[in-house]
Amino acid sequence: MTPVEAVGRAQGRLARAGARVAGLGLTTLATGVRLRRLGDDASTRDGARERARMLRDVARRVLDLHGVAVDSGGVFPLGPAVLVSNHVSWLDPIVVASQLPCVPVSKLDVARWPVIGTIARELGVVFVSRGDARSGARALLAAGAALEHELSVLNFPEGTTTDGASVLPFRPGMFGLAIRAGVPLVPLAIAYDPPSLAWVGDATFLPHYLGLAGGRGARATVRIGAPLTAAPDANAREVAREAHAQVAQLLQEIRCPRNPPSPT
Repeated sequence: MTPVEAVGRAQGRLARAGARVAGLGLTTLATGVRLRRLGDDASTRDGARERARMLRDVARRVLDLHGVAVDSGGVFPLGPAVLVSNHVSWLDPIVVASQLPCVPVSKLDVARWPVIGTIARELGVVFVSRGDARSGARALLAAGAALEHELSVLNFPEGTTTDGASVLPFRPGMFGLAIRAGVPLVPLAIAYDPPSLAWVGDATFLPHYLGLAGGRGARATVRIGAPLTAAPDANAREVAREAHAQVAQLLQEIRCPRNPPSPT
């Protein structure tokens, strides 16, 4: 690549990032207007469901704005369920929420992000501080309320992000909630192309986001597995291990499809 080509490519990335940041700002403003119209009804059953639909609409807009295509396979539940997924990126809840109105559970750090954190909270995202028992208890109560409102709850039971090559052991908290609530557990797996969309280690949000915003596009693949229905006396850790095995299998099917397309 010549110096002139390198400069041109850099300018292209800056232009794309600038346009997408501006579009994100406009989306945030429009969402704020919708939330103000909802007002005090946000705490009701109908309000909670409307917030979940708003989150779906925002997620779709954000993905479209940033050129992220979603390849979704399988069937999402029609009624309330606990969705359990591997965790690769800050994009994960946006990708899943774009396909199904739901209530994601996210780490507390996201709540502190400028603009995004505030909008996410107002759209019903549940925040939890990993390792904090009180925070975990509050998150379970909020997730239980979402299920009572007949919404699905999206949980990432690994507790942290990975590079997407494998699935870490699952924490049992939300599995116990699903058992007590009598709702199915739906395993799903997420992978990205390019793999650099994985957000792991000491990576900070802004540089990672700008890498996406300046790029030409990306693809997220989601695969939904068969729902697990646990008996009322089931052991949460055992159910978590069963769900983990399904998520790991779904991820393997994404990474190594059985019938890859033939070369042309």
